Amino acid sequence: MPRNVSSIETRRKEREHRHSQTARISNYKCYITFLTGCYSCHWKFRRWEKTKLGSCCCTRREQFFCMFLSTAFVLSVIMLFTWIETSNEYFGFDWVIFLITGYWFFWSILMLSLFGILTAYTSLLLILGILLLRERIELYLHTCHKILIVLMILLYILLMMVLFKFWNERWLVVGLSLKIFAPYVHLTCITLMVIISWPLTFYVAHLEGEVRIRRSRTAYYKKETLKKCNIFTRLRALQLAIGLPFLLILICLYAMPLGIYSPCIQEKEELGPKPVFFAHRGSPMAAPENTMMAFEKAVEEGAYGLETDVQLSLDQVPYLMHDYDLRRTTNIREVMPEAAYNHPSSFTWANLSTLNAGEWFVRPETRPFFNMKPLSEADKKRARNQSIPRLADLLKLAKKEKKFVIFDLFGPPQKHPLRHTYVHHIVSVILASKIEQRLIFWLPGHDRDYVRYAAPGFQHVGRLFSIEHLTKENISIINVDYKRLFYNGLRDYKAANIYINLYLVNEPWIFSLAWCSRINSVTTDNIPLLSQLNHPHFFMTPRFYMCIWLFMDIVSAIFITAIFCFHW
Repeated sequence: MPRNVSSIETRRKEREHRHSQTARISNYKCYITFLTGCYSCHWKFRRWEKTKLGSCCCTRREQFFCMFLSTAFVLSVIMLFTWIETSNEYFGFDWVIFLITGYWFFWSILMLSLFGILTAYTSLLLILGILLLRERIELYLHTCHKILIVLMILLYILLMMVLFKFWNERWLVVGLSLKIFAPYVHLTCITLMVIISWPLTFYVAHLEGEVRIRRSRTAYYKKETLKKCNIFTRLRALQLAIGLPFLLILICLYAMPLGIYSPCIQEKEELGPKPVFFAHRGSPMAAPENTMMAFEKAVEEGAYGLETDVQLSLDQVPYLMHDYDLRRTTNIREVMPEAAYNHPSSFTWANLSTLNAGEWFVRPETRPFFNMKPLSEADKKRARNQSIPRLADLLKLAKKEKKFVIFDLFGPPQKHPLRHTYVHHIVSVILASKIEQRLIFWLPGHDRDYVRYAAPGFQHVGRLFSIEHLTKENISIINVDYKRLFYNGLRDYKAANIYINLYLVNEPWIFSLAWCSRINSVTTDNIPLLSQLNHPHFFMTPRFYMCIWLFMDIVSAIFITAIFCFHW
């Protein structure tokens, strides 16, 4: 009886073993079918011929497309990183596309989504290729993948040419982002190297095991046969090709902080005061830009000053408008479609004052910012009733609230009656408003001598001029593009005690960079977000960063050594 029980138990265990083995084989077949199906579109399982260790993983043609795939992946990562870091420029990009197409859309978000999808696509193909190599299955990339990869590379080349020629400033933003993110990129890269070290060490150790096994097998053969066989050389070369670049990159990362300069790595005592805010065209995320509602919202949000754009109507009324036509921010297409492309200064104030300047802001398809907060019903109703304001209306508000005013002044077209005297007229309008002269930041560079004579209390603002030029013109304030300033003598301006206002700053990391660089003020669309910052993002003391640097280097070296010893 005990023998029968033992026999039954043995048979049961054998059946379980066969079932488990069958399940493992079935799972393995599904795994291989999934890999070959996604990579090569071979969805039927077949026994693939294993490639020999040390030999090439694919044909010359496939090697060529593997290089193309790697290139497409690198370009995808570069473009995705560039687009993410330049999110501060999304509105400007959408505006330029609007000028070309006449249609408002979030083209910047579309491009971001495209680069994200293409990066994920190339990443998946690379991972599938690596897994196939791990199974020693010869690579064969499907023709559809090959066509897409070639098209991707051509698209990236075209986009880079366009960016270099027409939007070279995007690369300046990427360089600025590295100034502030470099310490965190360094720490992230070291963490990634520790993660990568596990499969890499496993593969190098596997190659070493193959070398030892083959050497022990060939020890019984003649030396002449061993000399003719170059498998050991190939395996060693493969080990070197994998391990040496990893080691060199790791050493460079360990020494990377020696070459890092970030304005946000400084002592707490050296941190300057928080920059104040100039509201760019009012509060364009809460109300239609360059309307009285927008400026009133900006005052409520605590703006230090109000920034706008001034143009002159045909009958000499200064009003607030940024664009060179009225299509984007008014209902000109509905009421006067034949005049939609006309210059704003070709209209009389009687025509301009009747246009609706807020309905476009409420429509979902024409809202200016992707990350706008939903409007309340009261704000929607108020926005729908906005019209184009006069400069006098803004000055009245600024006088009441004691806010500074800075504006770009657009010269009228050639046939305009004030073509040569528009500066005189604007100064007279400002003086007639009785606003304190010190509240005017005078930015236009034309006819400054007259402005100094007629309004000696105006504070004159320059551009990115040399210190000598600013001193000669008696200008102690500059209004500059943030992309240009950090590459053109910021320290010299600070040493000369020049007041610096940066435009256009919407992202917290750029504002943090300005704060750490002791910038006085910034022009922004997003006062509510930036005003919430009580401390610069990414700020740390040199001693703290050094501690993190040494800690990460030591811990990562210990982990990588332990992983190597475990696999070896």
